[in-house]
Amino acid sequence: MSLTQFSQDDVTYMHQAIDLARKGIYSTKPNPAVGCVLVKNNQVVGQGWHQKAGQPHAERIALAEAGNNAEGATAYVTLEPCSHFGRTPPCADGLIEAKVAKVVVAMKDPNPLVAGQGIERIRNAGIEVIIGVLEEEAKNINPGFIRKMERQLPFVRLKMASSLDGRTAMENGESHWVTGAESRLEVHKMRARCGALITGIGTVLVDDPSLTVRLSDEQLAELNLTQDNCHPIRVVLDSNLSMPLDAKMLALPGKTILMTSSETVERCSEIVEELHHKGVEIVAVAADEDRLDIESVLRYLASEEQVNDVMVESGAILAGAFIQSGLVNELHCFIAPSLMGHDAKPMFVLPGLDSMDKKLNFTIQSMDRFGDDARLILVPKE
Repeated sequence: MSLTQFSQDDVTYMHQAIDLARKGIYSTKPNPAVGCVLVKNNQVVGQGWHQKAGQPHAERIALAEAGNNAEGATAYVTLEPCSHFGRTPPCADGLIEAKVAKVVVAMKDPNPLVAGQGIERIRNAGIEVIIGVLEEEAKNINPGFIRKMERQLPFVRLKMASSLDGRTAMENGESHWVTGAESRLEVHKMRARCGALITGIGTVLVDDPSLTVRLSDEQLAELNLTQDNCHPIRVVLDSNLSMPLDAKMLALPGKTILMTSSETVERCSEIVEELHHKGVEIVAVAADEDRLDIESVLRYLASEEQVNDVMVESGAILAGAFIQSGLVNELHCFIAPSLMGHDAKPMFVLPGLDSMDKKLNFTIQSMDRFGDDARLILVPKE
């Protein structure tokens, strides 16, 4: 449906629900971010947003705020109300029990446990349901959740920081700092949004990164996070188990997973044991010699770790492999207004691109500025 087929009130109140849902995009993982607004006699009588997995859903919060005023109200919900028991009871039942008059839904839930059943249950109770108001805006709130449910893969953002001539580090490896403080702050916010942060063992050996979210308490509070729940899972692709036992990340809070091959696990049993003592999880995925299969890595994170969104921060070889895998959804390029010279390290290693008809093309989705740096968000052209 086009917006002209919906009333202006439906559009206005759904915008409010979407604004509420956006408050949860950092804190609800692995659940989707959802907002709900209850309206009666042209007055908002209740509103809510899902804040954290295991806590009440948006509809339940809005219903609690509305109390008896929920009866006869219209509920505006950014995602189809759930119809199954998880850690919280079904929201579809809550709306039915509250005797709302109408439910306006932005998008159906791609979760197979719901997938239209919530809408059907509400309609079977004699309540009018309208679907599709601001559907695209609602989908943009939860791209990772949608991709995981539809494709069993997380949404992948590949972040690169470079000079104007596309260089990420000097020839000797020096890279602190290519971009400015404002860009680095945005990168930490990006980290806070994702469920897993992926890098390669080469980056660990050269830079010894922490791969943590370094934001102040005040900055985290703006994202509805705390120091306890802001860090993504650290994932290191390490085909030969070369991780140093004194690597900085191994002594930091949060979970670290090393992805390697089953052959390496069998061959390096002593190293595996030492890493386990350090609290590291070792996961074997499909591999071709010393190249780990990127799709296997991503499917493991989606299915076993319930990760919706992945961020890749790596050197040129792994970044190029991710690009050539076709599994990158967004490329975030932070570009500093500087030149580092042709001997400096490139953004990507992309073997096989030896003619113009093989070049990889992208569409610029957005451009913004952080201090003196520019950021381009690009999506691959199909």
